[in-house]
Amino acid sequence: MGICDRLRGGLALAPGVLREARRDFAPATGDAACRLDEVVDAFAHGYNAVLRGGYDPAELPAGLRGFGYEGAAMSSTLLDLMTVSRGRRLHELGEGTGAGYPHLINVGAGWAYARMRLRPWWTVRPGTDEQGVGSPLLRWLAWDGWGFHRAFFTPRRVFADHAPGPPRVRRICDQGAGRALWFYAGADPDRIGDVINGFPGVRRPDLWAGVALAAAYTGAQPPGVLAALAERAAAHRAHLAQGAVFAAKAHVLSGEMPGGSAAAVRALTGVGPGIAARWADDALAASIGGPDSPAGYEGWRGGIRHAWTRTNERQTVG
Repeated sequence: MGICDRLRGGLALAPGVLREARRDFAPATGDAACRLDEVVDAFAHGYNAVLRGGYDPAELPAGLRGFGYEGAAMSSTLLDLMTVSRGRRLHELGEGTGAGYPHLINVGAGWAYARMRLRPWWTVRPGTDEQGVGSPLLRWLAWDGWGFHRAFFTPRRVFADHAPGPPRVRRICDQGAGRALWFYAGADPDRIGDVINGFPGVRRPDLWAGVALAAAYTGAQPPGVLAALAERAAAHRAHLAQGAVFAAKAHVLSGEMPGGSAAAVRALTGVGPGIAARWADDALAASIGGPDSPAGYEGWRGGIRHAWTRTNERQTVG
């Protein structure tokens, strides 16, 4: 048995491990509970698919494949880091069957760095495709995954002690923490709002963005619950919309738009997934040529918020 085979065997992840990590999370109820369990299982499936020597979680149902590729990206990155292969496996995943999932693949790479207690500079090779896995802006999503992992596995440190990420990328990490909060609070708007209100004011907008990204991508809650979420977000509605737009773009790019996600996007942005995805595209195009830095990434997010605000103002005047 070679070293790679031994590594693969030692890294295998049972779905129960992720469920055990959620033992202190607030329980979700009804359909949302089933959906969140499906998401966790899909992540573990994709993660283990790479370790079995395959890179394709395509046998998963369409609405769960993105989570499978997120898991596949994590294990690909772990193997790349342990074998010093300069990101070969992750690159093959992003250029192959995972080409429609660049957002999830960058996020999954961030999981691996957090697992190794490293900072993600960089596993994903830079590319020329602004929509691809090596996009200068999309690569910053690795820090979102890093923030998610830290909040998911050490929730007290993040949600009670409010430990921030590295200053330069703190806002990106907080978006990832907001995604984890969706799971930690059992997808319940009041629990989510209570946790976020305990944070310093400057950190709340990015947490709300992450919550909305998770809410819209998972599609676990009906529009009525999402309306309550929007009400709790109050002054941070533009950030909530930005997170939902990220989810819409990720689904549209993959060619998969589950009904629950489409309804969530509409509830949180006021427009359908196609229009929301165009907001992301337009803001990305406006950011091309800007700095390959957190400032460039924040410019992209700010452009999406501006599109939502402009549309919302027109509808209000009308």
